[in-house]
Amino acid sequence: MDWFPQLLQHWLPALQSPLGAVAFVPLYALWVTLLLPGVWASMLAGALYGPWWGTVIVFVGACLGAEAAFLLGRHWLRDWARARLAALPKLQAVEQAVSREGLKLVLLTRLSPAFPFSLLNLAYGLSEVSLRDYTVGLIGILPGTVLFCGLGALAGDVARFGDVLAGRADAGTWALRIIGVLATLAAVWVAGKAAQKALRDAGEL
Repeated sequence: MDWFPQLLQHWLPALQSPLGAVAFVPLYALWVTLLLPGVWASMLAGALYGPWWGTVIVFVGACLGAEAAFLLGRHWLRDWARARLAALPKLQAVEQAVSREGLKLVLLTRLSPAFPFSLLNLAYGLSEVSLRDYTVGLIGILPGTVLFCGLGALAGDVARFGDVLAGRADAGTWALRIIGVLATLAAVWVAGKAAQKALRDAGEL
């Protein structure tokens, strides 16, 4: 991602304007729809707009992009999405488990940093989870959104993002990280149990 900070230097003045803040929402949605990692883009929003406005902008953009990716995976790109996930056993297990566990598992995996946000949208699209549960489950991305927007605001400069990600954190940041770790453990356990049951019912275990 070394090219990312350099590319942004040309766009930062425009993005920092009120119109740029509005444009950031569909740009972030497109970023998510293209299955690109959102950490740097979330930190950029925090650096540009502050931790709270950055969180609002990223959350709206992430929700729009997640809905688009979900619908693409469920309808128009279903075969491509299934082939894309074929090499990712963990997400295949989530796909099977979420059909059984529904909203509970959606929330847990959204809270967990162990599951890639963009690819998870495809896994949900292939599952039998309802659009309603999927949409409500997007609330689970808020802690991570606040965390990365806060880290971006703390850095204040795109060039310092890498240093902040690897550096020391305040108590609030550590609390969010601990929540993410606990959610990861819970999600892995629930997904594993539900996936095993789904496989047993299908006669594969």
